[in-house]
Parts: sequence; structure tokens; C-alpha cells
Amino acid sequence: MAQAQAEAPAAEVVAAKKIGTVAIKFIGIANVSEQVVRANIQVRAGADYDEPMIDRDIRSLYRTGLFEFIEAKREELPNNTVNLVFEITPKFRVQAIRFEGNKMVKTSRLEREISTKPNSALDEHTVKADAEKLHLFYQKSGYNQIQITFDIQRDRGTGYGVVIFKVREGAKVRIADIRFTGNGHVVAKRLRKEMETKRWWMFSWLTGGGRFKDDLFEDDLTKLLDFYRGQGYLDAEVPPDRILYNYPNPSRMVITIHIDEGRQYRIGDITIIGAKLYAEDMLKLVLRQKSGMIFRPARLDKDVETIEDFYGRAGYLDTQVRLVRKPNVATGNIDIEYHIEESDKFYVESVKVEGNTKTKSIVVIRELVLSPGDVFDMVRMKASKMRLENTALFEDVNLTPESTNIPGRRNLKISFKEARTGNVSFGAGYSSLERATFFAELSQSNFDLFNRHSFFQGAGQKFRVRFQVGSLSNEVLLAFDEPWLFQKELGLGFSIYRSSSSYTSSYYEEIRIGAEVHLRKHLFEYVEGRVSLTDEEIDIANVTSTASSIIQSLAGKTRTIKVGLQLLREARDKIVNTTRGSRIQLTTEIAGGVLGGTNNYYRLEARGSEFIPVFRAQTQVLGLIARAGVVENYGKSSDVAYYDRWFLGGPDDLRGFEYRDVGPRDLNNEPIGGKTYGMFTAEYAMDVVKPIRFAFFYDAGFLNSNAYDFNPARYNDDFGVGLRLFVAGAPLSLDFGIPLTTDKLNKKGNQFNFSFGTRF
Repeated sequence: MAQAQAEAPAAEVVAAKKIGTVAIKFIGIANVSEQVVRANIQVRAGADYDEPMIDRDIRSLYRTGLFEFIEAKREELPNNTVNLVFEITPKFRVQAIRFEGNKMVKTSRLEREISTKPNSALDEHTVKADAEKLHLFYQKSGYNQIQITFDIQRDRGTGYGVVIFKVREGAKVRIADIRFTGNGHVVAKRLRKEMETKRWWMFSWLTGGGRFKDDLFEDDLTKLLDFYRGQGYLDAEVPPDRILYNYPNPSRMVITIHIDEGRQYRIGDITIIGAKLYAEDMLKLVLRQKSGMIFRPARLDKDVETIEDFYGRAGYLDTQVRLVRKPNVATGNIDIEYHIEESDKFYVESVKVEGNTKTKSIVVIRELVLSPGDVFDMVRMKASKMRLENTALFEDVNLTPESTNIPGRRNLKISFKEARTGNVSFGAGYSSLERATFFAELSQSNFDLFNRHSFFQGAGQKFRVRFQVGSLSNEVLLAFDEPWLFQKELGLGFSIYRSSSSYTSSYYEEIRIGAEVHLRKHLFEYVEGRVSLTDEEIDIANVTSTASSIIQSLAGKTRTIKVGLQLLREARDKIVNTTRGSRIQLTTEIAGGVLGGTNNYYRLEARGSEFIPVFRAQTQVLGLIARAGVVENYGKSSDVAYYDRWFLGGPDDLRGFEYRDVGPRDLNNEPIGGKTYGMFTAEYAMDVVKPIRFAFFYDAGFLNSNAYDFNPARYNDDFGVGLRLFVAGAPLSLDFGIPLTTDKLNKKGNQFNFSFGTRF
């Protein structure tokens, strides 16, 4: 009974309250309708009273951005009823936006830069942010003296306000020079390389440089300090109050940056603490930074990684190295201590592959240079990661050691996302050689010849079929490549093709039908070898009666059976838009003889390219390309057919000349090729807006009639400009070449060339 009496009062306390009325009261001008308020609240008359719901409704009203202040007042009534009154102070609303003082930029253009709009809530923070956006917009356009202020005229009678942006444009300024003072140990030219802010030059209108931008310049000052500290000047400073901005005339600006370099610090004594597995002297040999060298923090951090890799190569995966810097007051240098915490040695237990939904696991595993039972070598793990990325079959590749329950054992965990490897394309195109063409192509770089259940995907094979029909050329191609024959690093492939072209000459049409089979093997380092056998029928058809005797003598069909050997060293960072590295290719071919066929000749060719990064800004790269080749008949056979000789001129070599327009000719002035050639190209390329690149180039080359005649006396050369961009995922080159040295037959003026692919 006592318990029942105790529970009765508790029940009365928790009795549910009800909401009586919900009223809306505007404080000030009501420029927002009551319906808008009620649409953003959930409390209703007659519903249960819920304090958290009222709080949520207040937050919901604030989120609309229409109200300055909101308060919910409660009136307690008998019978557990509560009346609610929402007292709301609306924000002013924007009646109009005006710009004053903008003479060089139209008002309609400025309106697109701001977030404040007519009839929206008037928010002073948003207006201030809009003024900063306008300031940045003007700066990017070259008005570095721009001043933007704003004024808000509020009408308390209507609840509306007018926003006025006051613009003081000043002159449009270009950076004439960037100078430095106090830089006693580093030349100004080197410092300018560290900056994104650049002097105005003839192509600044294209690159977007040469203008002063506040945020970019602040980043540049930080980069200058980072550069100095990376050179051992740890006390270097760039005082903001000592940066001068001078204007020789209203449209030119000279920036003078003062630098307090301070002293240059060097490395003092180097000590290694905690090493038990290796002698201290042995570990010091691994380090690249030695006592007496300039103190460069980034390189010292790299040495920490070097020591960890040294341990990791032997399987001591969890070894940690900590770098301690100790200023030496006596010598003025900075002593270095490497504190090492050695770990146990680990071996590879198993390989776990994650992320392959269509690719066979063997395609992943065969690229690895680590196997179960091997010492868990971190360096070889990184090499495996690079090999997987280079297949282009995978994206976001990650290789990590994974713990196991077995002491001294770690799993090698591989995770990735499968890349898009299949491509179907068709359409129309136009090139400067072949004119209008229509094409259809199907390619798959992760093909599986014997797996129809997975739509022939997953084995890492390469397959390609292409059809092309054009006004001057036609082509049919079927190609297949197995990069790991019998799961060994041995590639086997073949191609079958038919091509016809009439753009090579106006006197005949050239038709080639053939097949090639090849074997490819990685030999060492970056070098691979390739052996091929080709059987090809060449038909010189539709020969005109006005063709020379040289061309008419080869009318009809001939057959070439040849074997080729190629050595390739590929060390470029990227195949397309290369920024550094080199490529060397040596090729020899022998046709005829014991192989049979109509044509008997041998061919030798060497190609080399080197790509040198010049400036990090805009990824500026100098590419140097050289080629040379010889072709000669042998035995008692007739001379090398003109269609098997070398030709120069066109988008692939001398871009200032028409296709095949450089070199020997027949009596009709028709190019008939030469037996010896050599050429050189220098190309300076830079990013405009990725992936578009701008290039300057110079081409020079010679083509002589006789084999092994490398006399360059009759060379031709050209220079020009070009663009590099992507169309439908393929690299496209647009080049305008201007001849320099010509002869009387190929002096035909400037040439515009465009072609797909890359030069090497």
C-alpha cells in the first residue's frame, strides 16, 4: 500500500503537457511572411509539448538565413497546456546591388563573382566576403592596386537595404622586375626559380603570369624561406616591412625583396646510438650526408629513410630511426644523432591480393619481386609496387606488411582498384597527312583469350582490332600480345594488317598486307630485347603514265620476309608528357636471303632521347632527340626499293617541311628516299593549363642517297611552336613549323602539322 501511495505523485509529475496555441510575432519590419516561418517549424497546436523539438525548430529557422534573432516564449496555462509565441527579428533583405567606380570591368561581369543577390537576406559577413572575391578577381586581371570597399544603406521602414561596392581600379600593372637585396650567397636568378610570381614576358598572356597576386606572393615568401633553410641558412628571414613595391610608371611594377640570410650551418659530428646488428661505421657508409657538409634538413630526413630501408632490406621491418639535432656551441655546427630501435627479422608468410574483381591473382603475383619464404625486403616491396603501377592495369596500388600469429612472419598485403582497361571508340578524324578518316577500334589491355565467362578479361593480355577508312588511306589491324608466356617473363605477340595509302605520292598507291610475330624478353635493368619475323606483300598500284622509270619499274607486287632485332632501354618517367628520363632504341632488320622473298636488304637504326626538367613552375622540360639510320641491299640483288628507304619531312621529324619533301628525288622531282639519314630535335615544352602544353622546337636533318654517307652538308632545318593536348584520351600534337635552311625543291613556306602519338 505504501508503495502505491508513493507512485501516485510521480505519475502526476510526468503527465504529458499539450501545446495550446502557436503564435508568430515579428519584431521590427515583417519582410518575411508568416507562412515561411510556419513551414520551417514542426510544433503544432494540440501536439505534445516537446522542449527538444522547440530547440530544433529554432535552429531550423536560423538555418534559413532570413532571421537576425529568434526566441520562443512559453505561457503556462492550467490543465498542462502551454501557449508558444515565436518572437522573430527578420534580417534586412537586399533590394539592389550597385557598383561604383568600375570603368574597366562591366557590372554584369562583377555580379557573377559575388554571392549576394537581390531579394536575398542581407548578411554583412557575406558582403565582406564578396568584396574580397572582387579584390581577388581584379588582382588576377592585373589590377594589383585595386581597392574595394562596401556600404550598406538600410531602410528601417521597409526592411530592405541597398549594397554598394565602391571600386577604385587603378592602373592595370605588369611586373617589370623582381629584385633582391641582402642575398650575398644566392644569385637572384636562382631565387626567382623558387617563386610562382613571375616577371611579365611575351607569353604571359597565355600562361597567366606576370601579374601580382597577394595570396600567391605570400606563398612565394614562404618558399624562399624554405629554400634558404634547405641550404643551411636556418636563421634566414624575409621581413615583410622591407619588401618594396615601386612603380616606374603606372603600368609597371618592380618588387624588391630584402633577405636576412644569417649564417650557413654545417653538419658537425654524426653519432649512431642503439645499433647492435650493424657496426656504427657500416651504417655511416650508408648515409649520404657527412660531417662538414651543409646542414640540409630535407636530406637528413632522407637519410633517416635510408637507414630504415637498409634495415628493411634485411627484413627488420619495424626498425625505427629518430633524428636528434644538437647545436654545438664550441664549433658553431650542428651535431647529429641517429637513435635506432631495432626490430626482429621478418619473412614473407603469404601474399594476399585484394581488389581484383576480374583480374586473375596470378597477373598480380607475377609482377612481384617478393615471394613467400623470402626475407621481407622493403626495398623489393617498393619495386613490386612500381611494377604493378607500370602495368597500367591497376590504380591506387598499396603494398603493406600485415601482422600474423606466427612469430617472425608477415603477410604481404596488396590492395588496389582495377583500372579501366577496355576501350571501344569510333568516329571521324582529320590529319594533315591522311585528311578525313572514319575509324572504329576495340582494345583491351587486360584480355583473356580463354575466359569467355568474364567477357574475355583478366589475364593481362593485350588485344586490339581497328578499322579505318579515309579519303587517302585505309587500314585493318588485328593485334594480340601475351606478356607472360607460360607464366615466365617472356612476351609473345602477333599482328595481321592491311593498309593502303595514296598520300605518300600522287603517282601511285601503296598497299601493304602482312603479318608479324614477335618475342619480347626483359634482359636487365631497364633493357628489354625483341625479336620479330614479318612477312609482307607490297603492291605499288595505280601507277600513272607520267611516273618516272624508277617508280614504274617497281609497279606490281613484291614480297618482303624479314627478321628484326631490337634492344630498348626505357627510363622515362611517363610515356606521354615526359618530364625526365631517357629512351634508347637500337634496331636491326635483315630481309630476304635465306628467308626468301623479293627484297634483300638490311637496316640499322639508332634512336635516343633525353628529357631534362628545367623549371618546376609550369613543368618546363627540355627534350633532346637524335636519330640515325642506314639501309642497304646485299648480295646480287637489285638496289633497295624506294618504298623501303628513309624519308624525312612531316609531323614525325622535320615539321617545317611537307611530308617526305626532304632528300633525293627522281626526274619528276618526286621524293624517292635515301639510304642514310640523321636528324636532331630540341623541344622546350611547358604547361599552359594541364593537360595542355606549349612547345618551342628546332628540327635539323639530312638524307643522303648512298649508304653510310653521314655527310650533313645538305641538311635542312626548321623551327616552330606547338601545342600538346589530349583528344578522346589520345595525345595530339599541333605544330607550326617554319623552314630555315632549304633547297630549291622543298622551299614551300610554313607548314602546319597535327598528329597523334609522342616523339622519341
